[in-house]
Amino acid sequence: MNKDTYYPTYDVMAAQHEWDPHTRAIVNERLHTGGDYLSLTVVEAETLRIWCSLLMDDDRGEIIQYVIEHLDRSLSSGVESERKQGLPPSSVLVKSGLEALDDSCQLLYTERFFHLEDERRLEIMTAISSGEATPFEVWKPVPQEAFFRKLLTLTTEAYYSHPRIWSEIGYGGPAYPRGYVRMHPGQLDPWEAKPKYEA
Repeated sequence: MNKDTYYPTYDVMAAQHEWDPHTRAIVNERLHTGGDYLSLTVVEAETLRIWCSLLMDDDRGEIIQYVIEHLDRSLSSGVESERKQGLPPSSVLVKSGLEALDDSCQLLYTERFFHLEDERRLEIMTAISSGEATPFEVWKPVPQEAFFRKLLTLTTEAYYSHPRIWSEIGYGGPAYPRGYVRMHPGQLDPWEAKPKYEA
């Protein structure tokens, strides 16, 4: 467990016996990664490893690997809850953005994104987030800001669905079938996470 968290002794998995079997199986599966991809190439996956680590300020291998595999499944599924008019499907947007990122890094620095120093990586990511990444001819086919936002959304969704992160932020996990009883502000059920100053 991460001792720097607000809930250093809390482990959401200790309550898994309270979940129904289907939910328990889904959550446990998130603790195991395989390293196989449905859509991503090795270069794309390694680029995302650095990108996602920087976005979440977390370089723990098993968690970031889960994030990458979650992104891979999301992109390969073709399922989208919504898409702004004029934007390509998520899989096309992300893949074309990763290709432009790789091409631009090699043109400007003769290195891939994941070989650069963190300071340079963050400069590139900041430029993309505001639509100002260069060379402009490489990025012309890619809506940079939309690419950045899509990866931010997918990364955040994946990261905060990992059980270890649930434990660190004090999230009690699935409430079904047990449910929450104490619903008023400041009240906690006995099985919920207690802040370290209250433990």
